[in-house]
Amino acid sequence: MTRSLLVLGAIALAAFMLALAVGSVTITPSELWAVIQGEGNKLHQTLLLELRLPRTLAAFATGGLLAVAGALMQVLLRNPLADPYVLGLSGGAAVGALLAMLAGMGALLISGSAFAGAMLAMVLVFGLAHGTGSWTASRLLLTGVVVAAGWGAVITLMLAITPSYKLPGMLYWLMGDVSYARTPWPAFVVLVLAILVIMPLARNLNVLARGPMQAAALGVSVRPLEWTIYVLASLLTATAVTTAGSIGFVGLIVPHMLRLVLGNDQRIILPASALAGGTLLVLADTLARTVIAPEQLPVGVITALLGVPTFLYLLHRSR
Repeated sequence: MTRSLLVLGAIALAAFMLALAVGSVTITPSELWAVIQGEGNKLHQTLLLELRLPRTLAAFATGGLLAVAGALMQVLLRNPLADPYVLGLSGGAAVGALLAMLAGMGALLISGSAFAGAMLAMVLVFGLAHGTGSWTASRLLLTGVVVAAGWGAVITLMLAITPSYKLPGMLYWLMGDVSYARTPWPAFVVLVLAILVIMPLARNLNVLARGPMQAAALGVSVRPLEWTIYVLASLLTATAVTTAGSIGFVGLIVPHMLRLVLGNDQRIILPASALAGGTLLVLADTLARTVIAPEQLPVGVITALLGVPTFLYLLHRSR
């Protein structure tokens, strides 16, 4: 367990250093070390400390949030192919953000509107799935799929009536773009707090993954645990979408691959998901801003191009 996390941590550190060094202006290891020591020329200091470092931190935090949320959703729904967006949270966040963009609001209000939209989607899905009785994993999943389709229709309508000069920014947000992240620290704080909250419950999550009836027979308080997972996964997803827009496949592919390699123990899957998800998005963002430098691609495009064939391969392998 410890060895696997150390290996993932070393890979994450290497990806972090690569992201800082590579770009339209390449920085050598010696120049990077000089900036870390507070030396180096002003151009490198500005490039690293004001541009690349915040963006890389935001990418790592966003990837970690999505991967942990995906791992929690897969336990909650008892479906290894569930992802953080399956319950329509990204659609609600997108509608909130696009409304703020249409109104000409600033970046802070756009982020706030996206978070509010995600929370509205969470309450809506849970309320509809609960109905007059209790809710089940399948009912929650089906409700989320329908609500997500509704949000998609609203997004399409908004894009159709949006003035053409506002469309590029809205489309980039929908595709996921870390360059819009203003500060990475809120996402980092949420990620760390979520790991601290969920790790004491990891043993119960292992039991819940086998089914609610078995978990109840072994003394697990199933319903409060499921509520905790749902609310926490929703908050993680909302924070990730608020930070960098809708970035797909990270929350689906990372936990699924880790389970194939490390097993299904949530005590290692959850922290490993945070490290691997952050690493994946850092590498994807590095590729997005270097492949056609000085132009940049939305990182969501890169994760989709990497995620689709990976998902199909995993699906074929698990057949």
